[in-house]
Parts: sequence; C-alpha cells; structure tokens
Amino acid sequence: MTLKVLLPFQIFAEKTGVSRIVAETPEGAFGLLPHRLDCVAALAPGILIYETDLEGEVCLAVDEGILVKTGADVLVSVRRALGAEDLGQLRAVVEQEFLTLDDHEQSVRSVMDKLETGFLRRFATFQHE
Repeated sequence: MTLKVLLPFQIFAEKTGVSRIVAETPEGAFGLLPHRLDCVAALAPGILIYETDLEGEVCLAVDEGILVKTGADVLVSVRRALGAEDLGQLRAVVEQEFLTLDDHEQSVRSVMDKLETGFLRRFATFQHE
C-alpha cells in the first residue's frame, strides 16, 4: 500500500510498500491490510502505526482527522502529526508540543477576549447614541 499523511499545509509523510496500518477511531482501533475493501474512517487523536519492510513498525502521533482507503492508496488527513524513534520519545515530543500549544492557545484566547470586550463596549456606546 501507499500511505500519505497530509497536514493542512504540507505532506507530513509519504510511504510506499506499507504492509499494514493500525489507526484509532472514536469507536476503537482497526487495522488495514493491502487487500481490505475501500473505506473511510473518522480518526480520533492517538497513535497511527504503519509497517514497511525497510523501516519496520513506525508510530506517529496524530490529531483528529480522516482516513480514506481507495485501492492501494491510503490518505490520512489530520490537523497535526508528530513522529519519533520510539514510543517513549514520541510521548515526550507530544507532551512538549501540547505544552507549547496550550501556552499559545491561552495567549490567543486572551487577545480574543480583549477584542470581543472592546467590540461589545463600542457596540453598546453605538446603540446609546
């Protein structure tokens, strides 16, 4: 099979010779082998595992997204994806990424709160005039 992991603005991974894929959905994990029927699945945040003869078993941390299998092609489209050498490193990378994201998200929310408050004040003064 051919596996392509797509992010919103780039291709994260493109692999050929994939012998199996294991993905997580909200209902649980499922596996794909080369001769499985075509399918579409919503993905839950978790670990995506694929295996090739050259690399062996590879684990990727992925955000929610969608998986589409058509023939020998598997497309995985997610918001974020991270890779590492082993699961221990992958866990550390994911924790660091989410801590950074949480800080960034908090600052963005603070700015949005200020914008909304300013808009509401101006709107309220506009209604009184």
